[in-house]
Amino acid sequence: QVQLVESGGGLVQAGGSLRLSCAASGRTGNIYRMGWFRQAPGKERESVTAITWGSGSTVYADSVKGRFTISRDNAKNTLFLQMNSLKPEDTAIYYCAASYRVTSGWDYWGQGTQVTVSS
Repeated sequence: QVQLVESGGGLVQAGGSLRLSCAASGRTGNIYRMGWFRQAPGKERESVTAITWGSGSTVYADSVKGRFTISRDNAKNTLFLQMNSLKPEDTAIYYCAASYRVTSGWDYWGQGTQVTVSS
């Protein structure tokens, strides 16, 4: 089992920045990749970005490219999401996820943290 706990959400004005953190605990040794997802009211959950834990390779949704940066601290088993130039449409609950799989699919989810961007 892996436990994921997000933090760092809050209210920010458009154009501002936030940094989310996701602390992983438990059986973290075999995690292959981690990612951030978000779900806005009335919308489906969408993938924001992901990182391969070992190599550090990353992927981003087009909507956040150039504004968001995913990173990790392997020693502390912590995942980060630096969000800059925030827009009202970035408002959502942000979830951290972890996977043991090389292929698609996610095995563990955090409880989510609210990000609200005011115009």
